[in-house]
Amino acid sequence: MLIKLSGGTVYDPANGINGEARDIFIRDGRIVKPGDNERVDQEYPLKGYVVMAGAIDPHTHIGGGKVTIGRMMLTEDHIGQEVARGELTRAGCGHAVPSTLTAGYRYAEMGYTACFEPAMLPANARQAHMEMGDTPMVDKGAFVMLGSDDFLLRAMTQKKGSEFINDYIGWTMHAAQALAVKVVNPGGISAFKFNQRKLDLDEKHVHYELTPRDILITLARGLREIGVTHPLHVHGCNLGVPGNDETTLATIRAMEGLPVHLTHVQFHSYGTEGDMKFSSGAPRVAELVNKNKNVSMDVGQIMFGQTCTASGDSMRQYGNTKSAYPKKWVVMDIECDAGCGVVPMKYKDKSFVNALQWAIGLELFMMVDDPWRLFLTTDHPNGGPFTTYPHLIRLLMDRGFRNDMLQKIHPGAQAATILGSLKREYSLYEIAIMTRAGPAKSLGLKDRGHLGVGASADITVYDDVADREAMFQKPGLVFKNGELIVKNGVIVKVVQGATHVARPEYDRAIEKPLREYFDRYHTVRMDNLRVGDHEIIQSDKGSIIQQPTRARVRAA
Repeated sequence: MLIKLSGGTVYDPANGINGEARDIFIRDGRIVKPGDNERVDQEYPLKGYVVMAGAIDPHTHIGGGKVTIGRMMLTEDHIGQEVARGELTRAGCGHAVPSTLTAGYRYAEMGYTACFEPAMLPANARQAHMEMGDTPMVDKGAFVMLGSDDFLLRAMTQKKGSEFINDYIGWTMHAAQALAVKVVNPGGISAFKFNQRKLDLDEKHVHYELTPRDILITLARGLREIGVTHPLHVHGCNLGVPGNDETTLATIRAMEGLPVHLTHVQFHSYGTEGDMKFSSGAPRVAELVNKNKNVSMDVGQIMFGQTCTASGDSMRQYGNTKSAYPKKWVVMDIECDAGCGVVPMKYKDKSFVNALQWAIGLELFMMVDDPWRLFLTTDHPNGGPFTTYPHLIRLLMDRGFRNDMLQKIHPGAQAATILGSLKREYSLYEIAIMTRAGPAKSLGLKDRGHLGVGASADITVYDDVADREAMFQKPGLVFKNGELIVKNGVIVKVVQGATHVARPEYDRAIEKPLREYFDRYHTVRMDNLRVGDHEIIQSDKGSIIQQPTRARVRAA
């Protein structure tokens, strides 16, 4: 069956197409070039509509223990957010921490066709995959957490060498069925267990005598050497602490040109100027990011209203408990791997701190030059629910609207930000880069995020209206693998997406010391930690897409 999308205004940055009227043809779930006389079986006339690839969220907490804790803890989050069972959809609920089903439906209704869980513990990988597998409509994948795990820190302390550590990274990615590697407060989660309450970039872990700098360089270099496409995904030291802009600048310089992705940078761009000893470090951070082409980042934009922060960074989440709203929280240790902190939060536009956080995120969006290295996120749900993305897009595209919103926030925050002087307005082409082509390139998704021949037919069609929030809130058509799944913002077919993984090579000899370690220290056997292909394909009724990795570079 040949499907034709005719005459739409296409924005496809990966192929250099910027607002051109184009026809797109689909056959067997792929974008194709039809034969000269090939008959079209179904046509969608799209003159006057905007056509983009399906959107990709590269950093959203949709699966794993911390999300489950948030759902259980915040019963208030479900009231008034119930989704009734329909002819196609099943019942769900939730706003900041929606149920798996609700998350999948709402992503698809906004034109998203893929989203990635950025913090999956090896010990919790099975549950994370089960929750992602239960999230319909979208492709998924997860970044496995390393950097506070006892096995790695022991190996570094014992100077085991890069080959040993690289084999461990590769084995962990296979065992956890991961697409990439995330480090959260490098070494800091472990240090918290030894009663350290902070760990700066060059401060030594009290037990292992390693610094976060040591851990970052080891992991970043290891990922490059074993050929993983996505750079080390870094949640840095001192999240949310005034003065952490200095840490962020030092972290960028510390990477020595190694590829690195800095995540939710808004939370890491705080200065200490002014009467409140809290100011924006966004100009300095943006300037250094612009100069260092090895660095990419996502923003983690604050959006006003009730949400829930959920992070592996138990050290910093413990510090956040005093700001919990409602006044309840969970901070916990997880075996020898890491930790977890879940703290509900309500961001208020009349709060000086919250309002300036909001402005800092937007300053970063305005001042980082290259949209190919800058991705649109709220660090769902930490900065706000992903359902606020259409509002965020309007803030980026409409300076008048942005300045109107600026006038409504705390007057002290207005005076402390340069946001009102920033004239930049994002184009549809730039939005397509940040939400499609850029994330796909960074994650190595070669057949996603673009509309070229051979790409998976994940396509979103928007009505080109002046109100960009309304435009991105409710697409006219959404196709997943060539099937129409959403029409006028309403789900018309429920589908199951694939799970993306990366499988770099590793020496299986690493399994001998790993097995000995598991037998001595862990409550689960090494073989039981592994997540098998059948668990994703059969239990989750999905499929696995293995993303290519580069050839491994052996250390000299």
